[in-house]
Amino acid sequence: MADSNRLTTTAGAPVPDNQNSITAGAYGPVLLQDYQLVEKLAHQNRERIPERVVHAKGWGAHGILKITGDISRYSKASVLQAGKETEMIARFSTVAGELGAADHERDVRGFALKFYTDQGNWDLVGNNTPVFFLRDPYKFPDFIHTQKRHPRSNMRSPTAMWDYWSLSPESLHQVTILMSDRGLPKTPMNMNGYGSHTYSLWNDAGERYWVKFHFKTMQGHEFYTNAEAAEIVGRTREGYQEALFGSIEAGEFPKWKFCIQVMDEADAENMPFNPFDLTKVWPHGDFPLIEVGELELNRNPDNYFAEIEQAAFSPSNIVPGISFSPDKVLQSRIFSYADAHRYRLGTHYEALPVNRPKCPVSHYHKDGLMNFFGHSAGSPDAFYEPNSFGGPVQDEAAAEPPLRVSGDAARYNHRVGNDDYSQPRALHDLMTQEQRARLYSNTAEAMQGVPQEIVDRALGHYDKINPAYGNGIRSALANLAGHREAAE
Repeated sequence: MADSNRLTTTAGAPVPDNQNSITAGAYGPVLLQDYQLVEKLAHQNRERIPERVVHAKGWGAHGILKITGDISRYSKASVLQAGKETEMIARFSTVAGELGAADHERDVRGFALKFYTDQGNWDLVGNNTPVFFLRDPYKFPDFIHTQKRHPRSNMRSPTAMWDYWSLSPESLHQVTILMSDRGLPKTPMNMNGYGSHTYSLWNDAGERYWVKFHFKTMQGHEFYTNAEAAEIVGRTREGYQEALFGSIEAGEFPKWKFCIQVMDEADAENMPFNPFDLTKVWPHGDFPLIEVGELELNRNPDNYFAEIEQAAFSPSNIVPGISFSPDKVLQSRIFSYADAHRYRLGTHYEALPVNRPKCPVSHYHKDGLMNFFGHSAGSPDAFYEPNSFGGPVQDEAAAEPPLRVSGDAARYNHRVGNDDYSQPRALHDLMTQEQRARLYSNTAEAMQGVPQEIVDRALGHYDKINPAYGNGIRSALANLAGHREAAE
């Protein structure tokens, strides 16, 4: 038998019998000396790792980023230079659902990308929406609690969601998107991806520009209604996985057009709203999309667990020429995402094959759980810095220019002086009558079972967006109540 086909223990010894446990007699008892039985049972007990607190249910694939446009005036990043092709991996996900949740649920979708650049890994961890429910990281744990199970009933709570949203008007923009057609895309291929946050680019001259990242689906926007999605969930809970995996296996590789919006540093200080506010978009008329390249997914993972479940994305992974902004939520995610991976996957999670950079890595991190790579700083005597033994040293050429931000501090306050109605109004008014009708109906359905005082509070916010918005939801609520009475 070829060695590659020989079953072995994890220590490499051949297994003579994988069918029968070793017993003291013909009928037992089982002996503790059956080390292979012990190994199999012990490993089975440890096959599951903690699921992600959010974005637990996901689907992913490998691909390539091709840069076709010249944006060297904005960024020195190697990955963004014209003609560059970079290997990458993508993971899409729902936000609220657990690992076994159905794919076709109305929810925001995660859109996480890892680019294996020659300057290190660059991770862009965003959503299929250009905004989010909050502008201050203090509120993220509170918001996520409303999306998870009630501690007493152990069920999802529409009351908790609407209570939070109705007390947090900065969420209106995102809730409007969530309840619109784009809140239920047919497949991962039929949705856009956004960095959502404001990031920054910087060039060889040390000039910084604020930037928004966009990935525009080239498959077209397609969606399901709530009723259509419910019918699909009745057949399969894995519709997204089936669609993504199946299309790539068939050679139908999904693509996205990669674009950016750019803002000069000086312009940020003169904007009518905080340009680093995660609940706001930059008007395309003022900051038009600049086409940069194309993202293509063209290879399914060979092992889902190793390559998708263990994939760890963090906004802290940047490369020279790409950096952060004063966005408060982004600043918190720089810490929280990497910390979540250390807890879920282990201290050295970035040494796992799917997370490991494809460029040389040298650092002084040592020991800890699952250090399977030993020492990465060259000489065994170089385990601290500075040292006299040829260990890696800092590269001052990678230093980025300072963040120059000023202006009225009140603009950066979570609740003071913010206009939370104008941008949802603009989005609502762009919709067709048919799209608005579905928006009102979806919102009314999501409000079922919520106490009237909370519904009324939410409707008051919708009235401020546009009276037609609030009245449209009221009509949809009345229709649902009429249907219930007729059914009774």
